[in-house]
Amino acid sequence: MPRVDSDLKLDFKDVLFRPKRSSLKSRSEVDLQRTFTFRNSKQTYTGIPIIAANMDTTGTFEMAQVLSKHTLFTAIHKHYSVEEWKNFAANNPECVEHLAVSSGSSVADLEKLCAILEAVPILKYICLDVANGYSEYFVEFVKTVREKFPKHTIMAGNVVTGEMVEELILSGADIIKVGIGPEGGLSLLRLVEYQETLLRPMIQLKIFFSVQDGGCSCPGDVAKAFGAGADFVMMGGMLAGHDQCTGEVTERNGKKYKLFYGMSSDTAMKKYVGGVAEYRASEGRTVEVPYRGDVENTIRDVLGGLRSTCTYVGAAKLKELSRRTTFIRVTQQSSQMFTS
Repeated sequence: MPRVDSDLKLDFKDVLFRPKRSSLKSRSEVDLQRTFTFRNSKQTYTGIPIIAANMDTTGTFEMAQVLSKHTLFTAIHKHYSVEEWKNFAANNPECVEHLAVSSGSSVADLEKLCAILEAVPILKYICLDVANGYSEYFVEFVKTVREKFPKHTIMAGNVVTGEMVEELILSGADIIKVGIGPEGGLSLLRLVEYQETLLRPMIQLKIFFSVQDGGCSCPGDVAKAFGAGADFVMMGGMLAGHDQCTGEVTERNGKKYKLFYGMSSDTAMKKYVGGVAEYRASEGRTVEVPYRGDVENTIRDVLGGLRSTCTYVGAAKLKELSRRTTFIRVTQQSSQMFTS
């Protein structure tokens, strides 16, 4: 008989923060900056640890230009050419410290990654992204990249269990992307609650940094991810539909839309590899999302919501939020009275 894990798993919609006594007088007093020194690269990061996902609709150079002004991070999608990387880095050097170059795990991916890092030597971050981080081949790929780039900070994933987090860190990763299925809310795989991975006693390592990857649908979810123990939060769907996203604006029945799709969707595979291979299935969706204008406004909402959460639980700094968090189980997180 197969083993069934029947322990209760909670998603963002199932919990709210319990308020606590606070000495803060204003949301403006909250410090959202974090500083991390990574285990393997020995590099130090400072910034607000929110990351634009490396989907080709959101992980764009245009997105990075806006996010870097707020010291937010962007994992750039892997489909830009070496020449495009050189041009962007030359014209926007102030953005580069808040960027990661993304790569898959094929031989061609590795060759392109090496070419980009040779062309843009000031890049310090690498995002190794595959749908299934449990593959032995991927573990060996992480080791290879670490050997080639010993001083770069490597983000790798995705996984959802403690033992695989440990495996990837010991193989050379500094930051682990946690979550299989969310991909901006577009994956057809099941969203797995990531709390198990964030149980740090399971992982006997000196330093471990995690990214909650996807699944956030509102600023409150971002705060909950930090409250649950994530060091970084990656957003896809929340950043979709903006001017800085790839794709044309279309209009239908007087409303404007932009296309948004998962990187394992039929749309993405047709765009980059000519279609869905006969041995696999499409694991993502393609949707039209309402056009939302400049992403600047959304970023302000996310950061404002995060500061508000910190004030309600008495966390003067973002790094205190998880220690100040108590979640309360609920049946819904907002009133549905005025929703259409």
